[in-house]
Amino acid sequence: MDHKLYYDTVDRMQKANVDPEYIQGWVGGFMGNPKREEQRVTEAYEAGYAAGESGDTDEFESWRTGS
Repeated sequence: MDHKLYYDTVDRMQKANVDPEYIQGWVGGFMGNPKREEQRVTEAYEAGYAAGESGDTDEFESWRTGS
């Protein structure tokens, strides 16, 4: 695992006010963790998981929140 890529990407997402569900999904996918149980999966989590699993570090732009 590329630790620098991981920490830099999470830092960028947090600073960009990305939906926390997306970030949690991205982390899980990037780390190769099993997905959450079905009742806790959200659209943002699924998108983040898919992006993390594929190593995508830029797709998060569309998941910014208004805060």
